[in-house]
Amino acid sequence: MKRLLLAVLVLLSTGLLRAQTEYVTAETPVPSHPRILLLKGEEKALKKQINADPYWKEIHTELLLEADRIVELPVNQRIKIGKRLLHVSRENLRRVFDLSYAYRMTGQKKYALRAEQEMLAAAAFSDWNPSHFLDVGEMTMALAIGYDWLYDRLPASSRETIRKAIIEKGLKASLNEKDAWFLQAEHNWNQVCNAGILYGALAVYENEKDFAVSLINRGIKTIQKAMKEYAPDGAYPEGIGYWSYGTSFNMMFIAALEKAYKSDFGLLEFPGFLETGMYSQELITPALYTFNYSDNGAHASFNPAVLWFYAKTHDPALLYLQKRMFEQDTAKNYVQSRLLPTALLFGAGSGAPLADPEEPRKLMWTGRGPSPVAVMRSSWSDPEASFLGFKLGSPAVNHAHMDVGSFIFEADGIRWALDMGGQNYERVESRGVDLWNRSTGSQRWDVFRYRTTSHNTLCFNDKPMSVTQRAELDDAGEKDGIMYAMSDLSAMYADQIPGVKRAVSLVDGKYAVIQDLLTCSKRFTKVRWNITTEAEKVTVLDETSVLLEKNGKKLYLKVASPVPVRFYHCDATPANTYDTPNPGISFVGFEADLKRGETQQITVCLMPGEAVSNPKVPYQF
Repeated sequence: MKRLLLAVLVLLSTGLLRAQTEYVTAETPVPSHPRILLLKGEEKALKKQINADPYWKEIHTELLLEADRIVELPVNQRIKIGKRLLHVSRENLRRVFDLSYAYRMTGQKKYALRAEQEMLAAAAFSDWNPSHFLDVGEMTMALAIGYDWLYDRLPASSRETIRKAIIEKGLKASLNEKDAWFLQAEHNWNQVCNAGILYGALAVYENEKDFAVSLINRGIKTIQKAMKEYAPDGAYPEGIGYWSYGTSFNMMFIAALEKAYKSDFGLLEFPGFLETGMYSQELITPALYTFNYSDNGAHASFNPAVLWFYAKTHDPALLYLQKRMFEQDTAKNYVQSRLLPTALLFGAGSGAPLADPEEPRKLMWTGRGPSPVAVMRSSWSDPEASFLGFKLGSPAVNHAHMDVGSFIFEADGIRWALDMGGQNYERVESRGVDLWNRSTGSQRWDVFRYRTTSHNTLCFNDKPMSVTQRAELDDAGEKDGIMYAMSDLSAMYADQIPGVKRAVSLVDGKYAVIQDLLTCSKRFTKVRWNITTEAEKVTVLDETSVLLEKNGKKLYLKVASPVPVRFYHCDATPANTYDTPNPGISFVGFEADLKRGETQQITVCLMPGEAVSNPKVPYQF
């Protein structure tokens, strides 16, 4: 009876999927195995391109060495952490992709045998944890690549076992409406899960042709929901870390279509998508940290997805920081990237000159969309250059914090004003916190790193900013050595203060100026102005100045205010045990009682090295 019900479900779902736009049909030809990313016989040309550049050759060599290490590891087991199997799925994708690449480029049987063992072990799992479908998406991709790339090497019995697992635990699992909510999502879940299902469908295509075609068409249609979010400039709503996740799998989705069908089916025409490669580079600071607003980490690293964008655009600016990060990674941590073979497929494959990339020319970049952002820098080549980033948007965006109007500032290689970034999810979830509810009053906003007061933005009368409202990038430009951006933040504080505008500027490539134009009602209004910092020493110099010091470097914080300010300095120590600790991080800022019924401007200058005697007030509201 259960098998009959499942068969009916599959038929009904297939019929419904056919009712959607048909981008491909069962009659549309596809290559024989291997058909995903690298066709049969293409290895020879790729080897030649790899050997033409010492950087690609080094990556190829290290990838093979990592495959040798994987051969000696025990196979992965089905061990969940909380509600996730994701760490297992990701490691399986890394292992199987690396091993399959190593086999195809060397012909050594040990790699194929070890990949076969990994896939058979995963095929024997009770399921791939469909209640957290990212786990299914990545596991399906892992087995699909191994099945396709090693098809002629796998024994018939192993092919049957792996194929059945892909169909039953991957493809059919995506027909469950409750678990497949990702099809309606506008964020990374859509991109990752759709990519995994596409790979599974292409892998088993000849055995389940009608079903595979229906899933491919469904994927092409529904991934567009996420791709619309890149408009108009390529700024990824969830921030740079989730760019690396969602966009990498979106890239994998399109790359597989292009190889199998010689078409992207119009996906590359979505506004902002091809531009988003540069977004990922613009948010990397001179000291090779990231502008890590929302749930993102602060450390930048070599990213294979960027090489695919280079292959599409041949924009040399995409390669400059990739080379720096590759050279800085002396521990070869890049070999842990589960999509590392794509760096060679698309980087070496496109002839990208990683050995001698051209330095980008533009020092300012802005992106609008769901999470507008502006970044300014004094140099691309100087690791101690100044960098100012400004983030807008709404806390309602997936993975966002109450960080609208927040900024970061780096100079002399020091992150003077930083964002603490993401929270450990399992640490919070395991204690019963409703982390993923973004509504007003949700427990999410009790999490220390998510609160208004934990960001480099404004807080009025100790109240949080609005969860449902948003702020746009209202003005931005460059003039007379000054780069600037401005936003009207009034909607974020509508029930607290009538008017709030913030402008941030990088002046002469040296110091930052933060200007806040505040219009008060006749009610009492207290403002809290904050930066989060790693400064080792903080000294209040006088009623308007503070000195921050770290690693022998200095930053002067100078306030010009129509009302007296009260400086504070306190550790960023959370009160709840579920919060991620923040060692070495503190808050520096001030509070002030604003003039009732008046419009007033508070200006803060952040001056690295030495105080400027007459700092410019660059923006005219």
